[in-house]
Amino acid sequence: MPHIFRAIVEPGLLSSGPVRTAILVGTVVAVTSAVVGVFTVIRGQSFAGHSLADVATTGGAGAFLAGVNQFWGFLVVGVVAAGIMELIGVQRRRGRDVATGVVLGAALGAAALFLYLGTQTSSTTGASFTVLFGSMFVISPDTVPALIVSGVLALVVVAVLSRVLLFTSVSPEVAAARGVPVKAVGVAYLAVLAVAVSLSAVAIGTVLSTALLIGPAATAVHLTKRPARAMITAAVIGTAATWLGILLAYDSYYWPPSRRGWPVSFFVVVFVVAAYLVSYVRRPGRRPPLDRATEPGHDRDEVTVCSPA
Repeated sequence: MPHIFRAIVEPGLLSSGPVRTAILVGTVVAVTSAVVGVFTVIRGQSFAGHSLADVATTGGAGAFLAGVNQFWGFLVVGVVAAGIMELIGVQRRRGRDVATGVVLGAALGAAALFLYLGTQTSSTTGASFTVLFGSMFVISPDTVPALIVSGVLALVVVAVLSRVLLFTSVSPEVAAARGVPVKAVGVAYLAVLAVAVSLSAVAIGTVLSTALLIGPAATAVHLTKRPARAMITAAVIGTAATWLGILLAYDSYYWPPSRRGWPVSFFVVVFVVAAYLVSYVRRPGRRPPLDRATEPGHDRDEVTVCSPA
């Protein structure tokens, strides 16, 4: 067994400070993304998550240009963009998508400018790659407390609003008729989504962040109809993909011939996609009630998704 372990794990894995930081941050990101991602899938707002990830590029690029830690750029711009997308949108999904597209276009234009100016005025190499594709091995230990606190706060907000989120997800008209502040709930949810996207962007970059946000959640929702079980399943899938990604990325430094190392984000996305495909092989052609509940004309009262149990 020790020989097999040494064959899989290169020496110094757990004694490396950057690896320990990557494991800690990766776990927080995976769990937060899984819980928030399940609601994203249920609410049918995967496009909003993808757009916030792209918008986060503007924040990361702006932070790099200003000499500030990229996480704060991801977070501030993401939360502001989330509020704008919800406030200028309407309750119909088509209106939300139009509003999201407008914000996305403006943000990507600004991101291109910031990245260009940043590379022209700074001697730092690889900053653009870090913003777009992430690197858990270069996360500053000074940023770790802020990442953990942000993840915990996002999970607390989701826990407090879970029943209302589920209610407004499956039947926003009925929720509004019963006095639920649907607009305010939507703003709060998108703010939490922006936090999850910002955390994921730190781990695997803005371009790939939705893979960790949507992939495990979509797989879990396909496997179980109960939101609580879906969150746990998504958290397990995301955490496993992250840990395996860190392991293989570390080992890849020892792979011939170049010995340069492969990015963590690549391995994480590969495992997330593999889990999603395996879930469909296991249960082909079957759609869970959580997905069917969002279809027009479906009797939402028949679906038991209003309880977080």
